[in-house]
Amino acid sequence: MTTTTPHEARVPASAAATVTPAAGPGGTELSEEEFTARLAPLRREILAHCYRMTGSVHDAEDMLQETYLRAWRAMRGFENRSSLRTWMFRIATNTCLTHLEGRKRRPLPTGIGAPPADPRDQPREDTSVPWLEPLPDALVWSTAPADPADTAVGRDTVRLAFVAALQHLTAQQRAVLLLRDVLAWSAAEVADALDLSVAAVNSTLQRARAHMANVQDEPPLEPTDPRHRELLARYVAAFEAYDVAAIVELLAADVVWEMPPFPGWYQGPAAVGELIATWCPATGPGSMRLLPTSANGLPAYGLYMRGADGVHRPFQVQQVTLGEDGVRHVTVWFGEALFARFGLPAELGPQEGAAPAR
Repeated sequence: MTTTTPHEARVPASAAATVTPAAGPGGTELSEEEFTARLAPLRREILAHCYRMTGSVHDAEDMLQETYLRAWRAMRGFENRSSLRTWMFRIATNTCLTHLEGRKRRPLPTGIGAPPADPRDQPREDTSVPWLEPLPDALVWSTAPADPADTAVGRDTVRLAFVAALQHLTAQQRAVLLLRDVLAWSAAEVADALDLSVAAVNSTLQRARAHMANVQDEPPLEPTDPRHRELLARYVAAFEAYDVAAIVELLAADVVWEMPPFPGWYQGPAAVGELIATWCPATGPGSMRLLPTSANGLPAYGLYMRGADGVHRPFQVQQVTLGEDGVRHVTVWFGEALFARFGLPAELGPQEGAAPAR
């Protein structure tokens, strides 16, 4: 499986050796390096688009590579009848649609239709479900996007609630909604790209918008709000002290806690507090350390659990959504591979201190 980051995406060497060199406008042949450089500004945008379509960073990176390979093969047929950006997104969208044929959607636990779980019951994994994956911010932004208007990939378009809502749509509905409402294509452009009629595009968009309006969440507390940094600092301190009462105090009245691959999800401060107090393997203050990162345009933390040898090792990655009345939603993922994807260290030695909250 391809694991290169978007700034490293390029035509595979095997393909470059067997495919006729691409040609630019006027029939001038492009080398692999020229081709890659010409499309470099689009890579992060296309990766984000493929992530929205698939709900998986692994799949999005594979689709990015496949998009570049298809573009390399088809560059001789590109006649500037549309912009290079439009042409590339057309290829990426159809690449994703082909990939999604016959595949299951990627939900979060809150999206599978079950009621909140009882925190007294031991959580049990369900690895048969292809769960929605987090998107490390570093893959789509070189720095944290303070203002969506300042970046080609707006935070709201990769927000976890938005991508989770997309997973309830058919693949074609996702494609139409993203091309029309995120990329701002005309109905005629979408129809041409997806081989649909304009009427079909408009009816598909109407159904997709209606569904998205029912499942999207309210906007989170912005990083510029003075309470943002204070809440996160208190959240980190409460976990590192394993102070369940302090954690509960920070939670909004309707807080939701979910942690794929466990299908159970929990609602309300009391339920979340009981879940942590009952099933968290921490043994006391200092058992956990949190290092800051960011995912889907929101703050996230790599949580390390202390072993018997005093070394803290990867346990879970938490994405934290803040609201006006406190922590509103926490989504948790597990796995050491996830820490590497976020650029987090493989372990924290006994003498290492926790980084400050962002």
